[in-house]
Amino acid sequence: MILADMIELRAAQKPDLDVLTFEHLSLDGPEADEVRSYADLCANAHRIASALIGKGIEPGDRFAVMMRNHPESVESIIAASLSGGIYVPVDPRTRGEKLAFMLRDAGCRGVICADYCLDEVVALRPQLPGLEWIYAVESAECATPISSFDAVEPLSEVLSGPERSVDSRAKSPQSPLQIMYTSGTTGDPKGIVGDNFRFCAAGMLGLLFPYESDDRPYTGLSLTHGNAQSVSLVPALSMGLRAVFSRRFTKSRLWDVCRHYGCTAFSLVGGMATAIYSEPETPGDADNPVRLVVSGGMPPAIWEPFEKRFGVSIFEFYGAMDGGGMAYKPVGQGPVGSFGKPMPGIEMKVLDENGKECPPGVVGEICTRPQGGGGAQVEYFGNPEASQKKVRGGWNHSGDMGHRDEDGWLFFDYRAGGGIRHNGDFVNPSYVERVIAEHEDVSDVFVYGVPAASGAPGEKDVVAAVVVAEGRKVSRALVDAVLARCRGDLEANFVPSYLQFVEEIPKTASEKPQERLLLERFDPRAPQVYPA
Repeated sequence: MILADMIELRAAQKPDLDVLTFEHLSLDGPEADEVRSYADLCANAHRIASALIGKGIEPGDRFAVMMRNHPESVESIIAASLSGGIYVPVDPRTRGEKLAFMLRDAGCRGVICADYCLDEVVALRPQLPGLEWIYAVESAECATPISSFDAVEPLSEVLSGPERSVDSRAKSPQSPLQIMYTSGTTGDPKGIVGDNFRFCAAGMLGLLFPYESDDRPYTGLSLTHGNAQSVSLVPALSMGLRAVFSRRFTKSRLWDVCRHYGCTAFSLVGGMATAIYSEPETPGDADNPVRLVVSGGMPPAIWEPFEKRFGVSIFEFYGAMDGGGMAYKPVGQGPVGSFGKPMPGIEMKVLDENGKECPPGVVGEICTRPQGGGGAQVEYFGNPEASQKKVRGGWNHSGDMGHRDEDGWLFFDYRAGGGIRHNGDFVNPSYVERVIAEHEDVSDVFVYGVPAASGAPGEKDVVAAVVVAEGRKVSRALVDAVLARCRGDLEANFVPSYLQFVEEIPKTASEKPQERLLLERFDPRAPQVYPA
């Protein structure tokens, strides 16, 4: 249950198996896919680990990896296990202060990033005195050569160099492997510490989903998030499933990729199902090799029509990186809309504010602990206060509100406190508000969520209530300018779905915005509401 050991073992057993394919399928046919065998992963991980050690990485030191789905990302995770360093995955869409916070909070000594992230990373270097080095991965998505940036080294030189051999410095399965940051729904993101054991244990989830020995899973979800790691990457590495990855999810290419590579399973979250289902229907929709969709948040209204139209079965599950356990609904069992029952060894209950279990049909907080009452545990890096707050009375408090039925099947209803989950990401309104507030024609702004037009359970569309500066008028040019600023400075899922122009933000005596009043006034068809 040490990642480096697992890869060494698989490389000895099946060195030439093409276990990971990073596809580059275009409309005109296949380009040069990036394929990695176990032997490739092992050799490249040793090269990167040797380079990390050469940069002074000691066991427990942190380094960030910021890129879309590239093979170098996986090789860097394995290199972390070899070197004893701790891998900090960063979504490549992360920008500005949020990126600076994560690198600073984790104390990253270096960054391995794709060339299209270099502008953001290099610009922050003066604010990060502890950042000692940057390796860059070349791609076809950036016109600026790596050599144009000062003190940035191409990772290709490491990977094309001589073979290296590094003695693994991860001494036990409990050796920390990665720090994965939360989305920061209610404040700054928190770094969830995960060890080698937890990472490798995700391989066993493939037996629950259930994957078969000849399955070929596919995902376009980011490897910087827990879903792609736990649902696709680790089961593939553990079981030899020949997984396929896209740089990013594109609904219009999903079925083409699955057909071309013979993919038999894929994963989706949040509003992805609705996006896929909203594509124009064709007579050949069910003519695909996919048998299983591993879903986290399938809208009940399209669940069965989705299965029928595409000829697939839905396996629904629920879990979080800091959630302490998983629940799942096997194919063909339980009611549509439920995310299932807890996995073996886990208790999952719906508790009220006093810690008592809610009766069937009553909404409460979804909480988790080990079977038998052993205390739940979670570690947020450098934040013991948040770690203690997360676990109360021996239960891991998810912050998700849900209910159960008479037969014990569990359902997700919404995020506690009105958090905004948009396309699977939890949006921190403060980042959006800051970008909009800096526009010269804006005098006040408040960001909140409304039920998603997609109908995906727990999902919201992002609304920015905007007050224009005195003497300014609402115009199409202003709307376009604000949205352009958001698209340039924010992650895609943080960009408002609507701009709602109001004369003033309703506030309490303590200057707290009154969200419920804005919700009452919101109408997507109103003349002062502009869709993105």
